[in-house]
Amino acid sequence: MMKTEIGAFILRITLGVIFFIHGLVKFQDGIENTVGWFTSIGLPGFLAYAVAGIELVGGILLVIGFGTKLVSALIAVIMIGATLKVKLSLGLLGNGQMAGYELDLAFLAMAVYLSINGSKLLSVGQLVFKKDSESANKAA
Repeated sequence: MMKTEIGAFILRITLGVIFFIHGLVKFQDGIENTVGWFTSIGLPGFLAYAVAGIELVGGILLVIGFGTKLVSALIAVIMIGATLKVKLSLGLLGNGQMAGYELDLAFLAMAVYLSINGSKLLSVGQLVFKKDSESANKAA
């Protein structure tokens, strides 16, 4: 059991840091550039804000371990969208000018695993909800 939890912890931290940086870059480079790019590929511009926000805030939440299952599910949806809308036509390994969807699939697999299993090791969520359940048990 502990090996599984350590593995989930490593996935949670890795995914969190990567997506935090992706979201941060979208805002630092000018979110309007991302909005323009979304629009150019046929997506509504407001989705750029949603995606960047989920990446930025969701990345932090994953690192601290709060809302891991929900955030991971949102990231999985983003990865499915990115793969289908942008990367699928490039192939698994890309076209020589742009990467393919191999990394997107790895992120998707990580996010799906965490959305199913979560990660309690060194998790703020575990501390918060453990105290809530202990209080409820004492009151009963």
